[in-house]
Amino acid sequence: MKIDKPVNKPVIVALDFPDTASALSLINRLDPELCRLKVGKELFTRTGPDFVRNLIKRDFDVFLDLKFHDIPNTVAGAVAAAADLGVWMVNVHAGGGRTMLEAARNALSEDSGTLLIAVTVLTSMGDEDLSELNVSATSAEQVMTLATLSRDYGLDGVVCSARETPMLRQSLGEDFLLVTPGIRPAGDSADDQKRVLTPSEAVRDGSDFLVIGRPVTQAEDPSSKLQQIMAEINGKK
Repeated sequence: MKIDKPVNKPVIVALDFPDTASALSLINRLDPELCRLKVGKELFTRTGPDFVRNLIKRDFDVFLDLKFHDIPNTVAGAVAAAADLGVWMVNVHAGGGRTMLEAARNALSEDSGTLLIAVTVLTSMGDEDLSELNVSATSAEQVMTLATLSRDYGLDGVVCSARETPMLRQSLGEDFLLVTPGIRPAGDSADDQKRVLTPSEAVRDGSDFLVIGRPVTQAEDPSSKLQQIMAEINGKK
């Protein structure tokens, strides 16, 4: 599915919470006109599909971040199930290879409305981490290989570090979506992320969507923090 550019609502708030009550305490303070939401493995495992349906009923676009990586038939079924939930975006691991990526793509109908993207190299991993896995490529080289594979087999985009967006944008074109975690507003801690940029830097370098977790979810005033991030993206002071 193609998406018109420029992309609106670039911020995806990561709901990194252990239970429904904690997540809803934040969600109740956010405006679906200003951001989208990401539901990951822990929250989905604890709360299940009904929680996702509830977010969609509240008019939030939901990125279901479960990073499917399995045999092609299993991944295809999982992607189809995600689309049936009505999620805006779902992802798989590009490392699953051509057959798995094709199966995932084919599981979505043209009118499903669900975007399919792939994870390249986790932003918590650097060159040394890849070397320990006997991957001789640098993180940037591995990202390029996996992103190219994803584009060639029909996916809508990839998850990547914002530091790789300039080379990916140049090589893969404007229509390929780049979704970047590891975003930290100026002055915020990098936490456990090794490859990070500020929101304005990420957008400048070609990122379409910015996954932002702790800077918003752990803020004293999450709504104000989100407005601050949007102001930074828009170049305001």
